[in-house]
Amino acid sequence: MRLTSTPAVAASSEEIGPDGARAPGGEVHAWLPGQNQTVCGLPLSRTRLRRFPHVRFDFSSTDVLTAADAVGRICPRCLAATEGRRRDEKHRWVRHAPRP
Repeated sequence: MRLTSTPAVAASSEEIGPDGARAPGGEVHAWLPGQNQTVCGLPLSRTRLRRFPHVRFDFSSTDVLTAADAVGRICPRCLAATEGRRRDEKHRWVRHAPRP
């Protein structure tokens, strides 16, 4: 399998969608296809995470999960690793009144 820089989803369970395709459920992690671990460092085989190479990891830190969602939890370490910094932003903090 080819190494890509676009993260896919690895999840603890799966559900069958209305169109008959597999969908992730439970705890969701980011996974780079071609590697044997998640972005946060969990080994896929020991944690028994299922791979979903057809589903992109496009979650953000502002997403709100409800009881109706199949996804129960999004790994915060995977979110931090995939979001990164913006191109024009050096730091998240800004000094508003610097000393002379």
